[in-house]
Amino acid sequence: MCNTGNWTVGTIAKQYYREPNWPPGKIVPYQVLLDDGRLIFAPMDDDRVIRPSDAPPPPPPPEEIPDSEKLPVTIITGFLGAGKTTLVNYILTQNHGKKIAIIENEFGAVNIDEELVAENLRTAEDIISMDNGCMCCTVRGDLISALAKLAERKDQLDHVIIETTGLADPAPVCVTFNQDDNVARNFRVDGLLCLVDVMHIEQHLDEVRPEGTVNEAVQQVAFADRILINKIDLASPEQILEVKERVHSINSFAELIESTKSQIPLDKILGLSSFSLERIEDMSEWDEGDGEEEVVAVAEQDHGDAHGSAHGAGHGSGHGEGHAEVPLCEESSGGKRKLKKKHDLSGVGSVGLTLGGDLDSHKFNAFMSTLLQMHAQDIYRSKGVVSLKGETDKYVFQGVHENIQFMPAKTKWEDGKERVNKLVFIGKGLDRDSLQKQFNSCLADLPDGGVGHGGFA
Repeated sequence: MCNTGNWTVGTIAKQYYREPNWPPGKIVPYQVLLDDGRLIFAPMDDDRVIRPSDAPPPPPPPEEIPDSEKLPVTIITGFLGAGKTTLVNYILTQNHGKKIAIIENEFGAVNIDEELVAENLRTAEDIISMDNGCMCCTVRGDLISALAKLAERKDQLDHVIIETTGLADPAPVCVTFNQDDNVARNFRVDGLLCLVDVMHIEQHLDEVRPEGTVNEAVQQVAFADRILINKIDLASPEQILEVKERVHSINSFAELIESTKSQIPLDKILGLSSFSLERIEDMSEWDEGDGEEEVVAVAEQDHGDAHGSAHGAGHGSGHGEGHAEVPLCEESSGGKRKLKKKHDLSGVGSVGLTLGGDLDSHKFNAFMSTLLQMHAQDIYRSKGVVSLKGETDKYVFQGVHENIQFMPAKTKWEDGKERVNKLVFIGKGLDRDSLQKQFNSCLADLPDGGVGHGGFA
């Protein structure tokens, strides 16, 4: 059967076929006589192009499978000692009613509490079933193989959580879900959660690295959708606020949530769909504001320890949601203040751009292509909703470094309402004014002035 737009039955007429007018060296695997009388050739020997008539149809491409049919995956990052394993052990023991598979992506000793799993994890293929319906496995190398194993049990699970090593760069883990078709058909990244130790994160952020290497702590904060400010029972309110302002200066789009001993309601970190192109058209969570509303809590006493509040900063859009519930803490009736966006010495920050009107598709493509070709390693994450001239569809994209997914949104632009394009970049050395100027030059019906390649300090 040959794919000519529709699958059509035929018979192979010749192997290794070429036509006289083709350039030297060009050859195709098959010439095929279709049952309807047409004589065609198959340009490649691929199940998506030609296959035996009795073979099952090839699976659909990952982008055609709706998110509802893919298992959501949350990636947990955080520097050594931030509380990632404490969070994983907490999830494995709580009666939360969810069937969650935990993948510990470690290359050294297994950190999951051995008393919880009743035995050591021996190989990369071990999967331990927990009493609360969760599963636990460890990966010492091939994450794709571990996900393939879990794909066989997809119907038995609600969610997958990957705990990365404390020194991990989150980007390669995210990209895994787009580079392997089998993984992309069965899983989708739901969100990135970064845990920070409120007592030590600043020294990790300040650590000077050799030229050409990355500061993992900075990258973990920059990539995150939610940031858990952990161990607040050990810090003063002033220390907590200082850390929040520092983290906010790196990533102003992530919701900040306070916690003690990594304990947090799962609905605060699961079900985010932050990498979903189906939901990316709602950019409200990625709006920048002048500051984040901070609610200071009065600590109650628990065995003599003072516990801070469980209230995370908002998203910058001012809707004040995102309150994490830490046991024994209540909201104070005290005053509210704004998180200040401090300058971060790492040079990592976040920029949100808006522009009304329609974009010229060629200019916008040139702008994004040039930006990613020249600065891919410095752009950690990007998202956007754009209006292209002559199109009624909204177009959405999200990316990690140079790996970009771009497609029409499910909804169209509303008639009679202004179309507003929104772009978000998180990365190193971003120059807001230069990026906005280049973005403005992408508007349709402007004189052709070319697209520059600045945008970085």
